[in-house]
Amino acid sequence: MKNFLYLLLLFITVSLTSCELVGDIFQAGVWVGVLIVVAIIGLIIYLISRVSGRK
Repeated sequence: MKNFLYLLLLFITVSLTSCELVGDIFQAGVWVGVLIVVAIIGLIIYLISRVSGRK
């Protein structure tokens, strides 16, 4: 099992440059942030509509 992990690590190290890897990580982080912001805005709109609908 250790040999497999070492080979996988070696493959990742050889196939991806550090700049490409960091760029992919930041790109994934941006999309996660966008999804969280959209979810929060949707929750705020939902809560405002529930509070204003009860009056």
